[in-house]
Amino acid sequence: MKKGLILVNAYCETNSNLNQSKRLKEELELLCVSVDIQKNDSFSASINSSGDIVYSNLNYDFCVYLDKDKYLSNMLQSKPIRLFNSHNAIQVCDDKMLTHIALANKNIPMPKTLAGLLCYTLGSTVKEDTLDKIEKELGYPLVVKNSFGSLGEQVVLVNNRQELKEISQKLIFKPHIFQEYIKESSGVDIRVIVVGKKPIVGMKRVSKVDFRSNIELGGVGEKYEIDNSLASLCTKVSEILNLDYCGIDILVSNNGYMVCEVNSNAFFGGIEAVTGVNVAKVYAEYIYKQIYGV
Repeated sequence: MKKGLILVNAYCETNSNLNQSKRLKEELELLCVSVDIQKNDSFSASINSSGDIVYSNLNYDFCVYLDKDKYLSNMLQSKPIRLFNSHNAIQVCDDKMLTHIALANKNIPMPKTLAGLLCYTLGSTVKEDTLDKIEKELGYPLVVKNSFGSLGEQVVLVNNRQELKEISQKLIFKPHIFQEYIKESSGVDIRVIVVGKKPIVGMKRVSKVDFRSNIELGGVGEKYEIDNSLASLCTKVSEILNLDYCGIDILVSNNGYMVCEVNSNAFFGGIEAVTGVNVAKVYAEYIYKQIYGV
């Protein structure tokens, strides 16, 4: 019997998360693959007293990993079970700065980016000369992002020195980045879904109430035709990051397309509704071919 596992976060109960796993299960079962959806709370991999990784309840041909738990995905690498996406791909995409580093020096246009200084000393404050350097490099307004986060959360537009000082101090103990603000793309971006290194569908997201265009924050989506330049860029990004599946967020600058973020577990409910493209079906068929060869 063909069997697959969809592993989801132990605590997340949002409609977008539930829809993601449900739709994939539906499409895989249409291909005669029995699928279990499990929350990542069963400790299906652990390290025993002999120092060996041991597994339980993992008798599956593959696992669609819809979590960001780096510990379990790392341990699953030692078991002959195919992960969609791989541990390394998920971890690079989960950390925004690691994403930019992985894409750097490969002719991928991106906003100018500075890594926030990591601090481990309680009571520390951000130095004025650090703020000076950020101002000099990026000017105002600029964007500050927590390195970990999705749905546009923890992304802030900073307009002056006081705001920069406040947000820098607030994030002093968290990984974060400072980034160039692409004015011409304010409230507008393009989400491209890529499956098997091939761009499948594009959606333009527009917000009239926020510089962030995320649908969850009030953005409205419409189908966007992917031209050759955009297709080539998104294919190259997915190849560099070795992604089976991803959503790539693209800014449109005066100089052309720029990669903003890459999400290894991008929700597809919104883009399916807006475009009519059955993303879950395309992804399920890709998984089936990778595992069963037909």
